[in-house]
Amino acid sequence: MRELSLIMLAAGNSTRLNMEVKKQFLRIGSDPLWLYATKNLSSFYPFKKIIVTSSNTSYMKKFAKNYEIVEGGDTRAQSLKNALKLVETEFVIVSDVARVSISKNLFDRLLENIDKADCITPALKVCDTTLFDDEILQRERIKLIQTPQISRTNLLKKALDQDVNFTDDSTAIAAVGGKIWFIEGEENARKLTFKEDLKKFNLPKPSGEIFCGNGFDVHEFGEKRPLILGGVEIHPSMGLKAHSDGDVLAHSLIDALLGAASLGDIGELYPDTDIKFKNANSIELLKEVYHKVKEIGLELVNADICVIAETPRLKDFKESIAKNIAHILDISEYRINIKATTTEKLGSIGRKEGIAVLSNVNLKYFDWTLL
Repeated sequence: MRELSLIMLAAGNSTRLNMEVKKQFLRIGSDPLWLYATKNLSSFYPFKKIIVTSSNTSYMKKFAKNYEIVEGGDTRAQSLKNALKLVETEFVIVSDVARVSISKNLFDRLLENIDKADCITPALKVCDTTLFDDEILQRERIKLIQTPQISRTNLLKKALDQDVNFTDDSTAIAAVGGKIWFIEGEENARKLTFKEDLKKFNLPKPSGEIFCGNGFDVHEFGEKRPLILGGVEIHPSMGLKAHSDGDVLAHSLIDALLGAASLGDIGELYPDTDIKFKNANSIELLKEVYHKVKEIGLELVNADICVIAETPRLKDFKESIAKNIAHILDISEYRINIKATTTEKLGSIGRKEGIAVLSNVNLKYFDWTLL
């Protein structure tokens, strides 16, 4: 049996999908699409090493300890070059996670032809009349190139050392004089590129799991600046001490979202030792964090936020805070609840030294089947 390595490319920006969630993080059952596609292809063969490129390595490593997760690049070629540094086998199979339904039949046919050339490539024929700038092309000479492709590792590395943005392995191998062997591709091996493509694949729908997260933050009074809670000005001069604008409610909600999404905490993303976050608008940070949450395929179900303060009284501000948070997160107001309580004059909060906020959120998987 040949020693083979597998590289799965999953570091793209998914711009053509035109959704807030990145394509590789669409949930198929409980698995993100990149993991679903990798499990599928890796089940066909005992690969010596399985390597996945990523633009979010720390998060993706939480899903599969038996895979090598490497940082991707700005281009497909750079991502592949980064992954190839870990490959020592004579042959390497490279595929895109967007080709989510590769069949074992296609994989087996690739292996059957491994000795016929330096790169074995599946391709589809074009059966429709094809135009380029209103000129008819000879469709018999056109091929739609697919992955996975099997390549000789040394030639692929040599090709990518040219720093040319090759869009597939066969063109890279050909550029250094390697021989290409084409086999017949499959319709099921087409890429998932646009959101309309989701209807063409018979994929399991996202699971109905719910993920809970909580966040707690406390800040001391003492800054002569406005007191801001949830992006709403509560008092013109009772500001809270903080590296940012001191919006303790926004900080608590950010931590709750990060916790439910397993994305760390606010101190990791926005350290108070970084000058660029000095006096930062915490509502803008909240927007940014929720964007990160949606990128990995999650969305907010609800948030329950409790402000703990002896002063000022918040009865007249709770509704406006809830409305502003709902607006910022672009969700219905009924999904945001703001509560206020005191510590019955106990402790530092009871002595009117500061404000604390406890936030709880629930997240669910984005349901792409409703598109």
